[in-house]
Amino acid sequence: MAGLVLMACTEVKEHVAPPINDRDSVSTMTTFGVNTLISDSGVIKYKIVTERWDVNTIKNPSRWTFEKGIFFEQFDEKFHVEAYIQADSAWYFDQKKLWKLRGRVRIRNINGLIYESEELYWDGNSHELYSNVWSKVTTPERTMEGTYFLSDEHMRHYIVNNSKGSFEKEDMTGEAKEEEQKNPADTVQQPEPILRPKAEKARRSTPHL
Repeated sequence: MAGLVLMACTEVKEHVAPPINDRDSVSTMTTFGVNTLISDSGVIKYKIVTERWDVNTIKNPSRWTFEKGIFFEQFDEKFHVEAYIQADSAWYFDQKKLWKLRGRVRIRNINGLIYESEELYWDGNSHELYSNVWSKVTTPERTMEGTYFLSDEHMRHYIVNNSKGSFEKEDMTGEAKEEEQKNPADTVQQPEPILRPKAEKARRSTPHL
């Protein structure tokens, strides 16, 4: 009987988890049907076209999010279009000036170069493009594929590492066309596999989503 009394007097404590504060996951600004120009240091760098643009200044690091796809027109110093860029989704980390493009990334510049990958980073501080996943570069003279890609942001000088590809006869013999010698469109370097800069790039501060 005493045992029953003790059980009746025992309070049952309900364990309730603290409420989840989701402020950091809520966009501070959402814009639909975007077609706008973006400048850097007073110079217009590119035009963005996207279905949805979310800005979140609370997350660390702060970011712009484009989950419905994105299309760029990249401009040179004279406001001439020099490249077209598109991807299924993108993130821009404004404090680091770093773009992350993911899903069917495609670039085409005015020299006829076409770049394809599933992921690409665009560093606005170093003015470089890089990727640690499969990438394909196609020009009027050659096609190259590799698991590491590094380029200046104008796609004139680039590295495709751990690569395979097809080349014209002039590329294989080392004899360039006369016009290409006068106006080289790009520079391709192929370091030895043991010198792959992928490990070096791993030291970059790449945000995790």
